[in-house]
Amino acid sequence: MRRIGITGGIGSGKSVVCRLFRVLGVPVYDSDFRAKWVMAHDVALRAELIAAFGTETFDAAGQLNRTYLARTAFADPAQLARLNRLVHPHVGRDFEQWADEQQQAGHAYVLKEAALLYESGAYRQLDRIITVFAPLAIRQARVLHRDPHRTADDILAIVGKQMSEEEKLSRADYIIYNDDEHLLIPQVVALHAEVVA
Repeated sequence: MRRIGITGGIGSGKSVVCRLFRVLGVPVYDSDFRAKWVMAHDVALRAELIAAFGTETFDAAGQLNRTYLARTAFADPAQLARLNRLVHPHVGRDFEQWADEQQQAGHAYVLKEAALLYESGAYRQLDRIITVFAPLAIRQARVLHRDPHRTADDILAIVGKQMSEEEKLSRADYIIYNDDEHLLIPQVVALHAEVVA
C-alpha cells in the first residue's frame, strides 16, 4: 500500500482535493484534526505537554486548553518549535497505526494531508507527495472569504512560516493545480488512476 502525502500553502485547496479523493474511496488522514485528538487523548503526550508548558495546558475538566497553549506557544518561535518537537512524533506514530489499519482493509493507497508536511518531517513516512498549487493572490482571497476574522497581514504571516511554494513544487511527485484555470475533478481522477494502475 502506498502512503502519499498531500500538502500546499494556506488557501491552496488541500481540503477540497482531499474530499474528492474520499469520494473515490481513498482514506485520508487529516493531520491537523488528528494532532488535536492526539494532544487530548495520548497519555504520554499529555504528560510531556504539562511538563513543558505547565498544568494550565489542560483545563479543570481535562480538556486541552487551546487558548492558553496558543498564547503560550504560538507567539514565541522557540516555544512553538518545542511544541512541535513534542507533538509531531506522537502524530507520526498515530499515522503509522492508522495506515496499518487501512492496509489491512485492502486499500491500494492512503493520503496524509498536512500543511507542514516537510517542516514537520512527516514526508519521511511517505512514498510520494502531491502538492496542491494556487497563486498567492487566489489563496489570500479564499482565506479572507473563508476566515473573515483574518486580515491580509495575518495570511502573509502564516505564509511566511511555511515552506515556499517554489520549494514544495520542486519536491512534489505530483502537482494538482487549483488556480481557477484548471478543473480539479479531472486532475484528481487521472492521478487516482495513475496511482492504482
